Amino acid sequence: MSGPTDIPDLTPDCSACAALCCVALALDAGDAFAIDKPAGTPCPNLARHHCTIHADLKDRGFKGCTAYTCSGAGQHTIKLYDGQSWQDDPDLLPLQMDTFRHLNRLHGLMELLTAARILPLPEAVEHQRLTLLAALAPDDLTPDQAKTLATGPVPATIAAFLRSLADYAPKPHPK
Repeated sequence: MSGPTDIPDLTPDCSACAALCCVALALDAGDAFAIDKPAGTPCPNLARHHCTIHADLKDRGFKGCTAYTCSGAGQHTIKLYDGQSWQDDPDLLPLQMDTFRHLNRLHGLMELLTAARILPLPEAVEHQRLTLLAALAPDDLTPDQAKTLATGPVPATIAAFLRSLADYAPKPHPK
């Protein structure tokens, strides 16, 4: 059974984003980040859409940045705003941060549902997996639809479905 063809590419493309992760996410100083930064505040290492210390993130105490992936939520947020950036129109920042947050959640769920394709699922369960995956990527998605999907019952339904797949996961070999 093939999967939905209209799910977005979940590979991050920072060149098509506006550094939304560098603004929208909070950083807590510690092992992963060298600084505290509240959500909604641009990272001090950000210059327009580019990280000024990208080549040295780990050495400068930002290994959390190298481990993070938005699963394509950043570039898809910008796409939903017709390529406009909060850096060109600061009034877009709260809207784009919300959309980024919602798409980040939806894309994470898409990744989990996509990963489940390797399990030996009965046809009915595989059909349910594909139906849930398609529900996360409606045609002509809007920021409002992304919010409704991310904050509505769909994430809980998917979480319950994913938990139900434990019976199909390979069992570890006894030592």
